[in-house]
Amino acid sequence: SYGPCQTPTLNFCVERHQAIISFQPEPFWVVRPHVSKAGSKLDLEWDRGRLFDQEVATVYATMVREAKRLRVVDVTEKEERRHRPSGLNTVELLKVASASLGIGPAQAMATAERLYTQGYLSYPRTESSAYPPNSDLTATCALLQRHPLYGDYASSLLSKGTINTPAGGTNAGDHPPITPCASASEAEIGGGDAWRIYDYVVRHFLGSVSPDAVFKKTKACFQAAGEVFYAHGAMAQKPGFTAIMPWKAIQSEPLPKLVEGEFLDIKEVELHQGKTSAPDYLTEAELIGQMEKHGIGTDASIPTHINNIVERNYVKIESGRRVVPTELGITLIRGYQLIDPELCKPQVRAHVEQQIALVAANKADKSSVVLHTLQQFQAKFLFFVAKIGRADALFEASFSPLSSSGKPLSKCGKCRRFMKLISSRPMRLFCNTCEEVYNLPQGGSIKLYKGLTCPLDDFELVLYSLSGVDGKTYPLCPYCYNCPPFEGVG
Repeated sequence: SYGPCQTPTLNFCVERHQAIISFQPEPFWVVRPHVSKAGSKLDLEWDRGRLFDQEVATVYATMVREAKRLRVVDVTEKEERRHRPSGLNTVELLKVASASLGIGPAQAMATAERLYTQGYLSYPRTESSAYPPNSDLTATCALLQRHPLYGDYASSLLSKGTINTPAGGTNAGDHPPITPCASASEAEIGGGDAWRIYDYVVRHFLGSVSPDAVFKKTKACFQAAGEVFYAHGAMAQKPGFTAIMPWKAIQSEPLPKLVEGEFLDIKEVELHQGKTSAPDYLTEAELIGQMEKHGIGTDASIPTHINNIVERNYVKIESGRRVVPTELGITLIRGYQLIDPELCKPQVRAHVEQQIALVAANKADKSSVVLHTLQQFQAKFLFFVAKIGRADALFEASFSPLSSSGKPLSKCGKCRRFMKLISSRPMRLFCNTCEEVYNLPQGGSIKLYKGLTCPLDDFELVLYSLSGVDGKTYPLCPYCYNCPPFEGVG
């Protein structure tokens, strides 16, 4: 199936999957001196970051080890502010519900709508994160004064007169940000997901009308044998909005008292070895962010698009609410990419949205835009139908018994894993990792050619042989055979 919102949504997940399976880890080394001050161990960051050459890293580690002491070169302190959040819109609520509350977008939206119809929350479908000028934030805060959990905090804001409209945010001109409309206990709400959604909305609202958080940030610079290291610390000065949203509080510990020019003894110098790691699968919250960034769906339809690709078995939700594409979802996207890669991209939907915006602004004629869009999709449909054989071959290789009957023959130049030779007609190579099918010349036999690789794409060459006394034999690159690099030249 195809949808201008559903397919790009699935494509985001498949692109991340492809980045994971094609990732090649690299070893690296980091010099880590172990020092402490007043019984507190300092977590030092090397100015060079990490090195990918073990011998060079070993030289630096030896130099620091022989220095035996770190000198405090500089200590700076400065006051910083963590700004209170803007008003809460739908997309932000869905992201928080998935990432922090473990509630999927469709369930979160349904729960918020139920709380709205019951009179506990304002309308939950909004793109706005800026409170309109006529919002009575004081009255909303006053609703919570007698609440057993938030009452004291709400009362302190009212008594100090510190309720102000937060700076920033976007006024989309639809509905105001989501706020509580009534004070309710967990028992009245009914507990469960409904309470957790309500609790977050209340805390976010109170946080948005609270003062900014103020903290003191300390940065110390150390030097040994010319190598520079840093230590960072922070301490809250005024908690501000983090008092009601504690998960936003400063997590760093303060540094012990350090004086410029003093020396600290190095207890040990560790040459830490690590490996670069592949990116993880997208979380639901990250997927929602990608959809918002590229204009895929609206605040109302985003949960539906994600729910559709789950219900159609294109993706599955795993631990940590990570969205992992299934073999069906991967193959579907690869099929589109083989025929018309543009169909998977968000630009197709974005172009339609731009045309609609021009109509709304009276800068384009509605019937002309509709006609142009229909013609564009008709052309894409006819082209897709004409090339559907490419997708058929991919689905057959992925899901028919042939995919398990082929034998490993040559390495793919993209993932460096073995491709299977499917000898039944039509003969072809199939890379199960990349979900790619490579056609081969028919009527002969195929075998590996001396283990050599193509200098253009790194695919292993194969040898094609025709039977008979006069049968021709020649090597070929599977990728170049399917995608001629010099087609039409000369």
